[in-house]
Amino acid sequence: MRTVTRLAGFAVGLTAVFGAAYGVGRVVDPAPAAESRHDEVAAPAADERGATADRIPGGLLVSERGYTLEPVDAPAGEFAFRIAGPDGRPVTRYDVAHDKTMHLIVARRDLSGFRHVHPDLAPDGTWRVDTPLTGPGQWRAFADFIPTGGEPLTLGVDVSVPGELTERPLPAPATSATVDGYTVTLTGVPQPGRTSPLTLTVSRDGQPVTDLEPYLGAYGHLVALRRGDLAYLHVHPDGTPGDGRTRPGPAVTFLADVPSAGSYRLYLDFRHGGRVHTAEFTVVAGDATAGSGPTPSGPAPTGGADHGTPGHGHN
Repeated sequence: MRTVTRLAGFAVGLTAVFGAAYGVGRVVDPAPAAESRHDEVAAPAADERGATADRIPGGLLVSERGYTLEPVDAPAGEFAFRIAGPDGRPVTRYDVAHDKTMHLIVARRDLSGFRHVHPDLAPDGTWRVDTPLTGPGQWRAFADFIPTGGEPLTLGVDVSVPGELTERPLPAPATSATVDGYTVTLTGVPQPGRTSPLTLTVSRDGQPVTDLEPYLGAYGHLVALRRGDLAYLHVHPDGTPGDGRTRPGPAVTFLADVPSAGSYRLYLDFRHGGRVHTAEFTVVAGDATAGSGPTPSGPAPTGGADHGTPGHGHN
């Protein structure tokens, strides 16, 4: 079942910091994609809300450790924001992480429409990029960065894009995905409370791809988002190109630490043939009854017309 509604206008909502001056945030009461029935993207089960997590996952807070994500007005077709520092001024100095000083990730609240781009920094501390918001809906924007002299941070903010919205159900868990003629196979299941290896193996036309190209300092880049509150997990690859042991495919292994049982959407970016491709998976961590479906058991295509855009652009 799909729910179609129309968003009345454009608004930017700042997700509040729970347990601090900003009040209770999305981690406790995830926002639906629109003010309508929300059968396909339901509120998460209690353990999906992070009640058992030792710490707050990334992306749930708009402000943390004195840094605040502040969207700013921008011309049509552009997305702009600043990071305000502890002194209230825009931050202008950042350390490089995964080959970039800023990673901007956006996803619709129904976990479709994923984009990963890299904005440009202006001297006044404003980050600007061609808008990655590819259609109507409630989106979550994540700024993943390291302020010089500080620690890695991921801050998140809600953004509404007006227009006719068709909510998409979360695809069923699967161990295989196809995108741009590539087949990516997932081995491993994340387990809450411990580090779990996840291996993604890339093939094309039935043959293993053994010449993956480095992308953001690795042979693959993996982002995981938790269904419901969209807690953000930047999963780290095992190995580095040029370290003498890491092969350029077909397998890329990541080490994942998920904060709770529940359903997660995985987005693998990999580069081959001079182009970045994105394969998507749904997985269930821990007790399957806490998520949206059974343990992964079969193939399901990703990146099709009904769920995101195949081979989306990266800046």
